Amino acid sequence: MWIYNVKIFLAQLQLDTSNVLTNGVVTAQSIAEGWDKQWIDLLQNNTNNNLYGALTNLGIFFAVGTLLFFMAQWIKDVLDNEYSRPLSALIWPFIVVLLLANPGNGTALSNLTLGLRDFLNTINQQVVEAADVNQTYQQALNMSVGEEVVGGLLRPCQSLTGQQQTNCFIKAKEKIDVLLGQYRNTYGIQPWIDRLEIKVNQIVISTGNVSEFGFNSLVGSTTQTIIKNLLVSLQSAFQNLIEVTMLLIAALGPLAVGGSLLPVAGKPIFAWLTGLFSIGIAKISFNIIAVISAAVIVNGPAQNLDADPDLMWFMILLGVLAPIISLGLAAAGGFAVFNAISNTSVWIQQRV
Repeated sequence: MWIYNVKIFLAQLQLDTSNVLTNGVVTAQSIAEGWDKQWIDLLQNNTNNNLYGALTNLGIFFAVGTLLFFMAQWIKDVLDNEYSRPLSALIWPFIVVLLLANPGNGTALSNLTLGLRDFLNTINQQVVEAADVNQTYQQALNMSVGEEVVGGLLRPCQSLTGQQQTNCFIKAKEKIDVLLGQYRNTYGIQPWIDRLEIKVNQIVISTGNVSEFGFNSLVGSTTQTIIKNLLVSLQSAFQNLIEVTMLLIAALGPLAVGGSLLPVAGKPIFAWLTGLFSIGIAKISFNIIAVISAAVIVNGPAQNLDADPDLMWFMILLGVLAPIISLGLAAAGGFAVFNAISNTSVWIQQRV
């Protein structure tokens, strides 16, 4: 699950409020499709003339160079009458040639890389769909920033007086009603939506009699809005960083394969596979944290009309803490995967 629609509420405050949710979904889909297209363009389309083609040629150069070291070690083992090791080691040149061979529409390695990415994305989607059957993340996020959306529409009216302020509140209320209607169409009748509507009515009804402190307590302060906007941007930046990092690791695959003929136990291809799986673990971990923490909000204070929780902790968790936790889990998981792959390779070589 890629949660790209997290910025729709703040980016479009000055636009038509009726399009906030629908435009956010379109934006999310277009960004996801853009990443998918970039993967295809880099790894499959015109691989002879693009960046991946150049890296493949460099990987072949590495393979030819490391083949000299491989043959030197192979001949040494033969002369030492260690025939079992040379026989099992002969599989590596075939693997390198197979993966780097270019039939004109992507190498076997590029197709394998795309397959691994699709596998990780499928697992990620299945995990999130199983945990987020009721759109808890999006609901908790809209609950967290709903007051900022409303505040952005009502705050310009605060500096006005008399009939101008009244007219401003009426126009803002019309847009807010459309937004709340979209919330209800998406999430059904929810206490947190009713609570937000009550706050808006208190401001509109008490026109001219609401102090700045009271106004900010109802719709939030400008500083709080800026902070939440920053935290939302950090979430989006981290998710895009994961995607671009995975794409970078994928692009370096030919170099890892080309260097795998070195006569060492820790093959570069193992580190490359570990990198892909580690980023996949970070992606899955972040989404699980987002969904679980959102479920705590949606199943708790969101269902209590009298509750008025400060959900800044949710924004800090997703914008700062969740990325740190996800990367930590990815590092630990990647280390375990690397050891598992290396030990499995040694076990196979001992028995071939």
